[in-house]
Amino acid sequence: MPESSDNHEDHGDHKNHGRHDHHEDHDHHEDRKKLITVTGTTPPRPALDDERTDLLAALAAARASLTATTRGLTDEQAGTAPTVSTLSPGGLVKHVASIEEGWLRFVAEGPSAMNYDLPDGVTWADFAAGTARELPRWAIDHRDNFRMLPGETLAGILKRYEEVAARSEEIIATLPDLSVTHPLPRAPWHEPGERRSARRVLTHVIAETAQHAGHADILRESLDGRKST
Repeated sequence: MPESSDNHEDHGDHKNHGRHDHHEDHDHHEDRKKLITVTGTTPPRPALDDERTDLLAALAAARASLTATTRGLTDEQAGTAPTVSTLSPGGLVKHVASIEEGWLRFVAEGPSAMNYDLPDGVTWADFAAGTARELPRWAIDHRDNFRMLPGETLAGILKRYEEVAARSEEIIATLPDLSVTHPLPRAPWHEPGERRSARRVLTHVIAETAQHAGHADILRESLDGRKST
């Protein structure tokens, strides 16, 4: 180890090598200072303006309302659909986390973050009619994000949601302005040439999260009679 080597030199012939060791130690100390300066500093995150602070606070409140509906549930209960729909408490949290992640990736990366390509030979008419011979990967993921799959746990879903939330706040904090816009990807549900700003994305995610928090409250009450509030 370097420390052992230095200690061994210190116990050598100081009369003959003292000046050389002094310069060597000084140079080593300076190199170490440079290394710390380069690798040990992290640029501070920009202070949030009032608009971003308010929008992120609203989103955090909506997230809290949603996740509160799962408090005390087992994995089995979280994956249960207690009404005539196929929705479950855990599936809703998973879905909303996926929605937020996708839209904030759009804010950071643009339309390439949302790919709605269809397999060769499949048309949008086939897809809409449910007669497509093959589903695109994004459609399969969308379907699976509404339910808890075998091996998934409520704790794992909630942890991932926390990670998505942290990433969202990081993206919003580093934007030069919430008016930054990107063209929406081509899809039947988007108008040709339509654009979406970071501000509008945030308000959409807030509305989506709050809406599903209400759905989750109904599911929780149907499961065991408890309400999140």
